Amino acid sequence: MIDIRTFDSLGSADHGWLDAHHHFSFANYYDPARMGWGAIRVWNDDRIAPKSGFPPHPHRDMEIITYVRTGAITHQDSMGNKGRTGAGDVQVMSAGTGVTHSEYNLEEEETTLFQIWVETDRMGADPAWGAMPFPKESREGKFQLLASGKADDGALTINSDAKVFGATVPAGESITFATSPARHVYLVPSGKIRVNGHEANARDGVAIVGEELLTIQADEDAELVLVEAR
Repeated sequence: MIDIRTFDSLGSADHGWLDAHHHFSFANYYDPARMGWGAIRVWNDDRIAPKSGFPPHPHRDMEIITYVRTGAITHQDSMGNKGRTGAGDVQVMSAGTGVTHSEYNLEEEETTLFQIWVETDRMGADPAWGAMPFPKESREGKFQLLASGKADDGALTINSDAKVFGATVPAGESITFATSPARHVYLVPSGKIRVNGHEANARDGVAIVGEELLTIQADEDAELVLVEAR
């Protein structure tokens, strides 16, 4: 089953400094048909104005992945971590027993990013944060693992049976992704694509379950972010 959630059907909130679109119910946006996808609970498509951002706020017992599309975001938390994550790179935070953090766009340009929350498999774990560069040229024409629940796979580690992938696909080319029919896959492209023949435009959400092999054809140059979870 492949369900295309068009960008114009997403929940949205424009706060001036933040223009947010919600793939799943979040904050003041509530849709009982879109409470999550498997263990994927939140996927926010955010545009953050220069010199603005999220002041300190708490989280607990959630795996939070931030994928920066353009610009950069600067993170600081109650564990003493501070770091700047630029375009194409990823940061993860396991909120565990509780953590307070802030996220600011300190740049002179707008920052765009995906913030993705995945349900944790380790309630009450120690909180943790990590970031890693992922040059986009290293994933052209293939999926690159960015984060997963396994600590020994060379990617960022989260406390969940989930994997986060990124890929770039030039117009006219295609890539494949093998999965299990029992897994929940969610994919967002930056350009027009077709997934097993189903057409999706830039910033649409593609919700997938019950499939074994995905063939993704790019009608336009496309950057892909994909999460596979229980």
